[in-house]
Amino acid sequence: MGFFDKLKLSRLKDGLSKTRETIRDNISKLTQGRTEIDDEFLEDLENILIAADVGVETTLNIVERITEKARTETYRSEDELNTMLFGVMEEMLLDVADEHPADFEAPLPAKPYVVLIVGVNGVGKTTSIAKLASNYHKSGKKVIIAAADTFRAAAVEQLQIWADRAGVPMISQGQGADPASVVFDAVSSAVAKDADVVLVDTAGRLHNKSHLMEELAKIMRVARKKVPEAPHEVLLVLDGTTGQNAVSQAREFTKCVNVTGLVITKLDGTAKGGIVLSISRELRLPVKYIGVGEKIDDLQIFDRSKFVKALMGNM
Repeated sequence: MGFFDKLKLSRLKDGLSKTRETIRDNISKLTQGRTEIDDEFLEDLENILIAADVGVETTLNIVERITEKARTETYRSEDELNTMLFGVMEEMLLDVADEHPADFEAPLPAKPYVVLIVGVNGVGKTTSIAKLASNYHKSGKKVIIAAADTFRAAAVEQLQIWADRAGVPMISQGQGADPASVVFDAVSSAVAKDADVVLVDTAGRLHNKSHLMEELAKIMRVARKKVPEAPHEVLLVLDGTTGQNAVSQAREFTKCVNVTGLVITKLDGTAKGGIVLSISRELRLPVKYIGVGEKIDDLQIFDRSKFVKALMGNM
């Protein structure tokens, strides 16, 4: 494993420290002095996992598997019990195949590759766009950002600051402009300049779903005038600190938009990082990227195996 891979793993582990402490510390207290599993133990375990937002469905499956093992196995020590518990939880959490996005260095399936980024205001959409742009830019790809969230006064200015940090150009027309017009300009520029990736910011309004659908549909129609198969990806950004509210947001957005993947942000600021596993199981949508810090390189491609090991503290 190279230096940068180790650095990413270290950041992932650090970013999940609050969730890991919630799970491991509470389970250690639960198993202290125990060598057997009873109904009270299983109820307490359920509460620990749900508190970490692992999700009801996943939690119940974990408890069911542990119950089955407890019927046929005996545990001579607290350590043996802990080993079994964490083994079952890792096995269960890994039991959903995710569609992993390719490394940023990998060849893209289309050029320009148009990515629509959606999500309500305040979830970290702007910074996620900048982090994606930075990763693609560092891998040698030409990136253009389209500032199509023209509704909020500060949206364009904020995105410009982050685009400058990422070292990539941004196409904008200012507050109140037609978002579809901004996207048309950005995609046209990408075609003319032989750019590799277009990242499209969109408005974060959800209270008026019909308007949101109309706006996004118009953006997609306009983009297709220049790139017939655009957008190639629709990423929904969710705030990991909001727990099950993020699941509700995702359900609402998927009613409006054909979401192809999720970006879960702010995992370094929550003890409920289990939401990543919960949301991917419940919505059957792949989590493609996770944010584990505020730095521009703190967006990581989601790897379920590494995530679970970091979450359970076995890395």
